[in-house]
Amino acid sequence: MDIIVLLKQVPATESLIEIAADSLSIKTDAVKWVINPYDEFAVEEALRIKEKSGGTVTLLCAGTDKAQEAVRTAMAMGADKGMLINDPAVAGADGLGIAKALASAIRNMPHDLILAGQRAVDDDNYLVGPAVAELLGIPNISLVVKAELEEKKIRCTRTVEGGTVVLEAPLPALLTTQRGLNEPRYASMMGIMKAKKKPIDTKSLSDLGLKEEDVAPKVKILKMTPPPERKAGRIIEGDSPQAKADALVRLLREEAKVI
Repeated sequence: MDIIVLLKQVPATESLIEIAADSLSIKTDAVKWVINPYDEFAVEEALRIKEKSGGTVTLLCAGTDKAQEAVRTAMAMGADKGMLINDPAVAGADGLGIAKALASAIRNMPHDLILAGQRAVDDDNYLVGPAVAELLGIPNISLVVKAELEEKKIRCTRTVEGGTVVLEAPLPALLTTQRGLNEPRYASMMGIMKAKKKPIDTKSLSDLGLKEEDVAPKVKILKMTPPPERKAGRIIEGDSPQAKADALVRLLREEAKVI
């Protein structure tokens, strides 16, 4: 069983995000970088499948030199090897461009199953996993909360509005993982030491048979602005609960105009 996990390095959710002077990017000097949380579920599920059915887990990431940290962290969890697509053009690519680069790499890699987080917490575009599946011409099941591998197929439970649905797909297939699928493990000290010796293959776009224009963004950031500041809360005064309730209803009707 050859399993590929698509990985992305993102700012930690507790990091203070500030807009850079160009209004097109964020300040990165003080940002803590981590594996995209939804990708951690993908790594964990890949490792569980490997432990049950055998095979190898290969990490595939598009990013800068710094992204090797995320790859090494996932290796410390138990993944076997990794590949980093490191090219200046990738740094400015949108979700579709990244998907094209990842799919080009995967075409030359053995794969029975591809796992990816259902979205990245930095850009929230939900695009890369399904786009990779489309480019490879393989089935995609998104928002998976349970996966059962069978001979030459996989059965998944995915979330839908108000419930879940069970789907089957032949292999090879691509799944995007949702919270609730598993609980990602921590890397052990031995795993961290072993990860330092595991190989990370670095590729440029030309190595994948791509040109800069192949991953040129279809969508461009024109400007970043912080969200508007929230107005201060308002305390409803009154001598009794009834008086406070009356005052609240009046404000909702006359000022908020929601009733």
